[in-house]
Amino acid sequence: MTEFQIQNMTCGHCAGVVTKAVQAVDPKATLDFDLPAHRVRVESSAPREQLVRSLTDAGYPPA
Repeated sequence: MTEFQIQNMTCGHCAGVVTKAVQAVDPKATLDFDLPAHRVRVESSAPREQLVRSLTDAGYPPA
């Protein structure tokens, strides 16, 4: 389980974009969102660096 703090993730639309970005790297990844805390937990076999790159490219860079 990898946890990311994403400050500009604030709504369901943001969560959808984050989900697509993560699942573009690992289609089997599962995500658990805490939108008020701007946090997402990702269960994935992909390397953290790949996930960070995909999230950043989607406009949601982790802190």
